[in-house]
Amino acid sequence: MMGGMAGLEGMEQPRPRRDPAAARWGIPEGDEDTVPTPSKPVSAALDLVGDPTLGEVRLPSRPQSAGIARRLTAAVLLKQWSLTPQLTEHAVLLVSELVGNAVRHTGARTFGLRMLRRRGWIRIEVRDPSRGLPCLMPVQEMDISGRGLFLVDKLSDRWGVDLLPRGKTTWFEMRIADR
Repeated sequence: MMGGMAGLEGMEQPRPRRDPAAARWGIPEGDEDTVPTPSKPVSAALDLVGDPTLGEVRLPSRPQSAGIARRLTAAVLLKQWSLTPQLTEHAVLLVSELVGNAVRHTGARTFGLRMLRRRGWIRIEVRDPSRGLPCLMPVQEMDISGRGLFLVDKLSDRWGVDLLPRGKTTWFEMRIADR
């Protein structure tokens, strides 16, 4: 999957500039559901918005931010942490769900994304200013949009919500094999 990306680091892809906020974040319009492709290097997302392993990265609460969050996750897990494509794919999916929840249900202007690694585990956190708790619905009652936390529950080893004085952090942890 990562083959042939080395020479693309410095290339700037032309982007539509219609939406000023999207342009400011370098988000191509209509990019909500794309996965990272070799034509746009995932590391470009790190250069653009910052490294979520060093501290919380703040993103605008818009559907397009899910794409940036996915690219950041892929860049960190595959490149910096050298984790498996399978684990990365699951983490990217879960980040997408948590960001989707933060964007759809909190009415906030921004949310925060942070990634932590310790021996045998990774942890990814999405922080938003709402104290409303997400709920895990039984699978029969869900339509397509309600599958988020069910997926998080299935694909992560641990997950939870920490209430903060202002808002909350929704997080998940996955076991990794330290090579």
